[in-house]
Amino acid sequence: MSRIDELITELCPDGVEFKALGDIAQIVRGNGMPKAVLTDKGVGAIHYGQIYTHYGVWATETLSFVSAETAVKLAKVAPGDIIITNTSENIDDVGKALAWLGVETIVTGGHATVIKHDQEPKYLAYWFASKDFSVQKRKLATGTKVIDVSAKQLAIVRIPVPPLEVQREIVRILDEFTQLEAELEAELEAELEARKKQYEYYRNQLLTFPETGGEFKMLGKVLQIKNGKDHKLLGDGSIPVYGSGGIMRYVNTAAAEGPSVLIPRKGSLGNIFYVEGPFWIVDTIFRTEIDLSQVEPKFVYYLLLTMRLNEMNQAAGVPSQTQAVLNSLRIPVPPLEIQKKIVAILDRFETLIEDISVGLPAEISARRKQYEYYRDKLLTFKEATA
Repeated sequence: MSRIDELITELCPDGVEFKALGDIAQIVRGNGMPKAVLTDKGVGAIHYGQIYTHYGVWATETLSFVSAETAVKLAKVAPGDIIITNTSENIDDVGKALAWLGVETIVTGGHATVIKHDQEPKYLAYWFASKDFSVQKRKLATGTKVIDVSAKQLAIVRIPVPPLEVQREIVRILDEFTQLEAELEAELEAELEARKKQYEYYRNQLLTFPETGGEFKMLGKVLQIKNGKDHKLLGDGSIPVYGSGGIMRYVNTAAAEGPSVLIPRKGSLGNIFYVEGPFWIVDTIFRTEIDLSQVEPKFVYYLLLTMRLNEMNQAAGVPSQTQAVLNSLRIPVPPLEIQKKIVAILDRFETLIEDISVGLPAEISARRKQYEYYRDKLLTFKEATA
């Protein structure tokens, strides 16, 4: 028997009371506080939008502040209070809760509600992330483009209210789960970053050739650089249209056939692409027609990835590149057999990195689902009969 089971058996053997939120808390709707009034000093303030993007289940410090004069007009959040969002463009973000555990009273504004209560703050915040609350808020939410769960609607939400000892034990367990999940996510992301650095190191080593004894040529001697064209009049289809940011759309007409290396002319200058098959390019990116008797297209692609083209900006405003600069780049041109071997090795590395990149989000997602499952189990109680 777990500690929670022991506590429930001891303190509420007949089940847990469920109560309307309005019966156990004072619910105060926030007002005002547009982003324009936020500052970097003054009275601590939590904007409702930051609850979506910055904060977790609880916080002891604020990202933003407001002046004392502004704070007087806003809803007060005392230590232990819950701030919950009322409005969002999607149902998942509505009702996202934050327990304020700082030592000072802070403020919040419109599209947020303050819940003042005598329960365990983190227990309430965790419960507001549960499946039980999600089911209830979906029934109470109004609106289509902008979805809202008002303070009045929050007041009728039914919440399990176990004894404080049980709430604290649940918080202790969920805090440990949260910490373990964060540590695992950090470890997985660090592993991916380490593999990327390892790949970049080996790629740079493989593509570094001695100045003596090897052949070097200007890039313009092994390929021709071509400009892109407008795509707006083209019909939809299956052929990718590339700009400097990547694929923009798919059309029914090709500008060229791969293999080709695409090099940005404007914008993200280091965002190089290798394409096979038909494609179209717009005027923010160059395509290349490569002399296959001299170089492997993918060898050129891997070489250009090492050349830091994003540092070769030729304009004061939007980052820009020119054909003249690209044509003058000096590149090693080893025998084609050597180029093919290098490409084969780097292709294997890229596949490995792609596999890890796909596997990482899947692993993190699996861990989050596991966490959510146990969280919901911990927050599910047999209701006491009247």
